[in-house]
Amino acid sequence: MQPTTTSNTAVQQPEYTFIQRVCIAVGITLIFVLGTLLLGFSFDILLLIIASLLVALPLRAAAHWVSKKTKWKEGVCMVLVSLTVLGAIVGIFWILSSAVGDQVSTLKEDAPEAIANFQKQVSRSKLGEQILSSIPTTDELMQRREKWMSQASGVLSSTFGTIADLYVIIFLGIFIAVQPRLYHKGIVLMIPQKSRKRASEVLNKVADTLVHWLMGQLISMTFVGILTFLGLWIMGVPLAGALGLFAAITAFIPNIGPIMALVPAVLFALMNSPEQAFYVVLLYVGIQAIESSLLTPLVQKKMINIPPALVLIAQLIVGVFSGILGMILATPIMAVVLVLVKMLYIQDTLKDDSVEV
Repeated sequence: MQPTTTSNTAVQQPEYTFIQRVCIAVGITLIFVLGTLLLGFSFDILLLIIASLLVALPLRAAAHWVSKKTKWKEGVCMVLVSLTVLGAIVGIFWILSSAVGDQVSTLKEDAPEAIANFQKQVSRSKLGEQILSSIPTTDELMQRREKWMSQASGVLSSTFGTIADLYVIIFLGIFIAVQPRLYHKGIVLMIPQKSRKRASEVLNKVADTLVHWLMGQLISMTFVGILTFLGLWIMGVPLAGALGLFAAITAFIPNIGPIMALVPAVLFALMNSPEQAFYVVLLYVGIQAIESSLLTPLVQKKMINIPPALVLIAQLIVGVFSGILGMILATPIMAVVLVLVKMLYIQDTLKDDSVEV
């Protein structure tokens, strides 16, 4: 009887023609591009959902507090709180628009003379002459009007997109605030039964973290508004109260907000003198330095226990992909990620309960 022999036959790889290889390469590229686009759209949707949560959580907390004090139903309290917040927003815009509107005509009349005086003061130094020479003249600006018009149309379309996003954020936030338990329960039910209790704890902690971040932002905004008002009032700048309120509101936007607040303050200060405009710039720079490098990091570390370096890293990364909304929500996103890492990975996976959440 002869021993059986096994022959190792090499598995032959299928041979593709050139056309087939090109089709495979194109298909892989399309899948990668579509996946990247889908991820980008999903990230924008995620930002809108997080922003809606930031609207829903304080509304729900305020309605619960009012219901506890008045013994009314939370649904009634939710309507009252929502109407109160909406009325406050409309009132703030009305105060700002009416106060600024009274000064716009005066600003139009005094602006040419103020700008001429400013140019005269600046041109006394060599550095000032270099700065003025780099500023385009009126004729040069008119020659670039087509470019300005195209940029203006881009800004207009971006504005409409922002308004649409705000519409989604506000109404989605109200819907979530009306029935938060419904959405909370729906998420928990998608988790395996043995882990549902832990999932509920994680969701509650995420909600607390977002509320604490909002409280920290409110503290920083109040600080900026009060200091701005006091500084402008002492210097005698017109509309110090309205400008302080505007500075407090724009402080919610990292990095760009202080610049938005500075522009109208400098314009109104120019109505008095170029020197006052210079001191206004110094005031805003000083307040921004204190707020960004000292107050906000300390407040956010106390409220949500997030290292200041991670805040800046998150703003840079998320801001690149999602613009202003991404910069605003970068810190709460990073805070939520840290909560998930600590609770789901460090505590549950690594079994390390020494870390504080």
